[in-house]
Amino acid sequence: MATTKSWIKAARPRTLPLALSGIIMGCGLAWFYSAIDATVSVLAIVTATLIQVFSNFANDYGDSQRGTDNEFRLGPTRTVQSGEITQKEMETGMIVIGSLSFLTGLWLVYAGTWHHSKAAFFGFIGLGILSLIAAYFYTAGKKSYGYIGLGDLFVFLFFGLLPVPGVFYLNAGFLPDSIFLPALTIGFFSTGVLNLNNTRDIENDRNSGKMTIPVRIGARNARFYHLVIILGGWIVALIFTLNHFHSLWQFIYWITFPIFMFDLHKIFRIRNEKALDPFLKRLALSTLGFTLLFCIGLLISVK
Repeated sequence: MATTKSWIKAARPRTLPLALSGIIMGCGLAWFYSAIDATVSVLAIVTATLIQVFSNFANDYGDSQRGTDNEFRLGPTRTVQSGEITQKEMETGMIVIGSLSFLTGLWLVYAGTWHHSKAAFFGFIGLGILSLIAAYFYTAGKKSYGYIGLGDLFVFLFFGLLPVPGVFYLNAGFLPDSIFLPALTIGFFSTGVLNLNNTRDIENDRNSGKMTIPVRIGARNARFYHLVIILGGWIVALIFTLNHFHSLWQFIYWITFPIFMFDLHKIFRIRNEKALDPFLKRLALSTLGFTLLFCIGLLISVK
């Protein structure tokens, strides 16, 4: 029987800061617009955490089925691959976590929409179900989109372009167009984490038939792709700040800019792909730090 330690390992805690960044950004923006709802915000954090854990379980399960998790993989050893958790146990784990995320998501959507828009309620329920389906079919199933190079697009959508405006709307009940700029930033940074993951595993993915973006364009071009998406995130964040300028405090998130640039410099100098692994966690934590400072700057500016 799988141990608690194995389940925590399968949940991959280091991925959670990235999953929470979009939620925190949506809540911070809602506060900036004087439309924060504490119940909605807490439920959004809980639901996002559960969906990310479900996604990690499904990824562990799917890659083990396809043989991508093997002795040649450069990242951390997965739990199903190593036998710490059996496929049957992981299936049960996915059902439990998936069910919990659906229940908390249902409560979240009810709290954020039912009193003012029944149409929005059913629309968000559909998006929630779609999120779980997308989380499962990233690597699991016979037609997993992660194996045909669409992982970046789905991460961009489900970590940035959907959660930020979605959580904002659930808090506020309305949705300004400008909210999509910070959403793009979180989407870009999240895609950067996946790109580093796929660049690290480029050889094993190629040999396993997993046609990620780095496999398609090569390791060197994948680094330039990484540069473009990270700088793109910073550019759209700056555009939002300049368009909604109230105070110099809104630029406090630029404290994290040197960290992003230092890591980019190191990434370009690395030749052993395994050495990229620590930069996944660094980018996830840098994104969370960026998000917290971005939101703190917004809150101070409206006091």
